[in-house]
Amino acid sequence: MNRSVILTCAVTGAGDTTGKNPNVPVTPKQIADNCIEAARAGASVAHIHVRDPETGGISHNIDHFREVMERVRESDVDIVMNITGGGGGDWMPDAQDPSRGGPGTDMQTPAERHAPVGELLPELCTLDCGSLNFGDMVYINTADWLREQARMVQAAGVKAELECFDLGHVWFARQLQKEGLLEGDPLFQLCLGIPWGAEADTETMLAMRNKLPENANWAAFGIGRHQMPMVAQAMLLGGHARVGLEDNLYLEKGVMATNGGLVEKASTIIENLGGRIMTPAQTRAALKLVDPKTGKPVEGGDQ
Repeated sequence: MNRSVILTCAVTGAGDTTGKNPNVPVTPKQIADNCIEAARAGASVAHIHVRDPETGGISHNIDHFREVMERVRESDVDIVMNITGGGGGDWMPDAQDPSRGGPGTDMQTPAERHAPVGELLPELCTLDCGSLNFGDMVYINTADWLREQARMVQAAGVKAELECFDLGHVWFARQLQKEGLLEGDPLFQLCLGIPWGAEADTETMLAMRNKLPENANWAAFGIGRHQMPMVAQAMLLGGHARVGLEDNLYLEKGVMATNGGLVEKASTIIENLGGRIMTPAQTRAALKLVDPKTGKPVEGGDQ
């Protein structure tokens, strides 16, 4: 069991959720405010996407990312920042010509995906480690594209959080490590419950955990009603955890969640199991992240 838990809050995703829960943040200010709310509730890390402020839909606008980062870093709270590197991979074949993308398709090159990370230099960024049927669409991450993106993340000095939606993604992440494209001890995020990837259950989490490199740090999350059970399960199996409105809209049945409320509920679960949430400073030391204030890797510290 892991008694010192890094708790990530994924404050807003790219999914069509803004009409389902009014607490899902949309504008850069709202997203930044939710990062700050999560930090005050005890989160170690804030994971961010950005949205079109007018429509609430997908956005890759670097100015929106910049505004979020600046607002959080200028606030009176500390939290490790994690920018998505997985945007622009959605493919929906056109009904008349399946060789072309239809409505809902949103594709970017590896360089375009990496642009906010390379310019804004968060402590962490995600690197999704494979393709899969993501509900009714296909989420595309070809091996050579991921190698290219991994090289750019490495050159930027940002630590990659390796998002794995299925067992083969863990296999590919180990290959990236073998090829020297990952720095230090790798950090994995096991993403469970998304149709039609890895299921959100004990057997699946355990199978994925058992395939990780010996020097890996890892966390896991489940979506929807699986979110809180997976918090407990990840801790019991030796990992860290993630919650947030990107993955789950409800605090309990019929009760709309906030990011702060989800962090508080997860914290209670972890504390009731005998654990504690690591502070952002402790998280940086544990993962050997670059301190945004000094630009140097953090070493040691009370974990």
